[in-house]
Amino acid sequence: MDEARLERAADNLEIRDVLARYARGIDRLDADLVRSCYHDDAVDHHGTFEGTADEFVRWVIGEAGRYSMTQHVLAQTLVEFPHPGVAVSETYALAFHRSEDGAQRDNWQIGFRYVDRFERRAPSTGVSPEWRIAERWVVGEWLSLDPLEDQRGLGTTPSGRRDPGDPVYSDSLRRPL
Repeated sequence: MDEARLERAADNLEIRDVLARYARGIDRLDADLVRSCYHDDAVDHHGTFEGTADEFVRWVIGEAGRYSMTQHVLAQTLVEFPHPGVAVSETYALAFHRSEDGAQRDNWQIGFRYVDRFERRAPSTGVSPEWRIAERWVVGEWLSLDPLEDQRGLGTTPSGRRDPGDPVYSDSLRRPL
């Protein structure tokens, strides 16, 4: 494989890693992790929200915090590179929202797409250039309310946490051999 194809594959993986970090950040209510996915001057068009990355992070963490659980599932992602340092990605996704207050409106799922312009540039901190979102569009496809009578607990499986106490942040997983 030639060097250009290897570099393109590495760029593709880095972009997919940004998308995965974004989903984890939303579901764990980790504002810093979500913010790290965007360039400082990024714009997000997110349904009823339109604004800067900083405004978006404040808004989305507040919105997601209304639920007892959210889960963002990423499906296929197609990344195209129309210009050097620019990538356009389309990611199909599902998001699930649950509320403990028993309100039907707060138990729903949605099918949608993230349509992103990624740019590879150095963040303001002066580190090496990296891929981050410069502009995001969320495109809705369908929405479904979940009947409350179909809600069930997980039995003996531990529930996810929306803070650093979640197992994904565990030091025991990151210890050396």
